[in-house]
Parts: sequence; structure tokens; C-alpha cells
Amino acid sequence: MKISVIQMDVKLNAPDINFNKAKKLIKEAVSEDPDVIVLPETFNVGFFPKDIKREFCDIDGKRVKEEIGKLAKEYNVNIVAGSVANIKNGNLYNTAYVFSRSGEQIAEYDKINLFSAMDEDKYFNKGDKTVRFYLDGHPCTLIICYDIRFPEIIRKATANEPTDLLFILSEWPKVRINELTALVTERATENRMFAVCSNSCGKANDVKYGGNSVIVDPLGNILIKAEETESIITANCDIQ
Repeated sequence: MKISVIQMDVKLNAPDINFNKAKKLIKEAVSEDPDVIVLPETFNVGFFPKDIKREFCDIDGKRVKEEIGKLAKEYNVNIVAGSVANIKNGNLYNTAYVFSRSGEQIAEYDKINLFSAMDEDKYFNKGDKTVRFYLDGHPCTLIICYDIRFPEIIRKATANEPTDLLFILSEWPKVRINELTALVTERATENRMFAVCSNSCGKANDVKYGGNSVIVDPLGNILIKAEETESIITANCDIQ
């Protein structure tokens, strides 16, 4: 399975800019003929919880479904559409959506472990269940950023059946970027699955996000890794 990871410079509270950029980068990624394209965490408004403005957030994923789901169908590609700051029933969630090649939404996940160091838990509501889905017949799961420090939720999602792919959607700061690579590798090896991480780059207020998106195989080998700037990385995951 060929996977393209979009590492995106996400602008704070600028959904029009961010959606237009995401669509442009998806179009560029399609030239690699991938089976799956992956976007980072809160690609619609960026990640700086106390400063995110609710009027710029998605509502029940309406925009991501209409604009990114449409591209999945147009390009006949599976899209793990990052996550979006998303209002549901009046509450704010960090929600990830996944679309099949037909443009159908096949998975929805609300981030379970909220990052208290940046007060995410004060402004967002947490999810209460893991997610499992299939891309071209391959069982997959996903987590969002700080979730990666809690391996038990991955085991909960994969306990009853082997899983081929773990997607990690993040806005991980540059100051701790070596931790991200280590954690992605650990989650891949302990679960014997491919781990695919899309991280953002750029800045939100005074926080510099670190890029270094990465695809790791089940033995902990790094198949490809980005640097710190906006880019697209692609690798073949030889799923047995």
C-alpha cells in the first residue's frame, strides 16, 4: 500500500487558507498515485486551544466532508483527513474523519486524551471510544497527537484482530520532536504494524511545530521521514 503524508504549515484561525492549501497539497500528492493520503491534526484552524475561535471551527464536519470527501471520490483515493476543530451538539471536539475512494465517510474519531499542558482539556470535549476501519481491505486505527502517549487505547482498538496500519495525526512542537519519532517507532514495534504520522510545521503564536512526519514499518525501520518544512512524503508499506 502506497501512502502519501502531507506535512502542512497550518495557519491559526484561517480555515479558508488552510482548506485551500490542503486541497492543493492533496492534488500534488495524487501525482504519486498513492492508495492513501494523510493530513495532520486540526488542519482547519491550527492548534493553540485557548485562542481557537469557535466561529472558524467546522460544524459536524460539514466542510471537511464536503470538500475533502469530494476529493477522495474525484481522485479515487482513500483520505485520512487529519482532524478538525469541530462543534457537535454545541461542544467543541478534536475530530478526525476518514474517507474511502468513493468519498464515503467510513470513520470518525474524537480525540480521547486532551493535552492539558496547552489547556486543550479546558476548551475541548474528549471522545470516549476508539475507532477501527478498513482501507482497501486492510484493518486500520488512528489516534491524535497526545493519544500516542497512551498505548492502551491502541491495544483496545486492536485487541480482537490484527491491525495493519496505525495513523497518527499531530501538531507536535519542535522542542520535543525527537520524542515524537521515538513514540511512533515504539507504537509500531510493540503492535507489529506500520505507523504513519502526519505532523504540522509552522507556528501558532509562540509555538513552533516540528514537522518530521514519518512512516515506520513493524520492525521499527524508518521508511521515510520529512524535514521541518511543508512537504509531502510517500512510501510503500509492504503489508504481508
